[in-house]
Amino acid sequence: MGGNEWTSTGPYQRDLESAFRQAQEQELAKDDHGFPGRDIVDLWEDDGWREYILTGGTSSVLDFYAVIDGGSGDDFAMMRPLTEDELRDWTPEGGPTRERWVAALRTGALSFPDRGTGRCTILYRDGEPAEIGYWGCTAD
Repeated sequence: MGGNEWTSTGPYQRDLESAFRQAQEQELAKDDHGFPGRDIVDLWEDDGWREYILTGGTSSVLDFYAVIDGGSGDDFAMMRPLTEDELRDWTPEGGPTRERWVAALRTGALSFPDRGTGRCTILYRDGEPAEIGYWGCTAD
């Protein structure tokens, strides 16, 4: 398999880790992928869940264990925010909107990460933070 690229948005919170966990909770509430009654931390402790992620994944924020620092580089199963330089590469004026983000991904101005890794960035509406854009590639 070659990994599946995906995008989604989630609610904005000033604390990116909290926003990420809220997006995961919402996604898990929509589809537990056959692992009912578990939160994301419990799931990642389960060998069956990790195997599920490695052999297909969910094509969502559930494929990632945590948010890491933007300057850390890529780690498997970690969601990484864009660095300031990466953000300026496709939106030099800052404050990207959802429309600008979608267009950047569609045209290749913003790339998808390697398999098993994810990215996120704050998206703006009327000049104010409004949501978080997530995108990644499954590990399979």
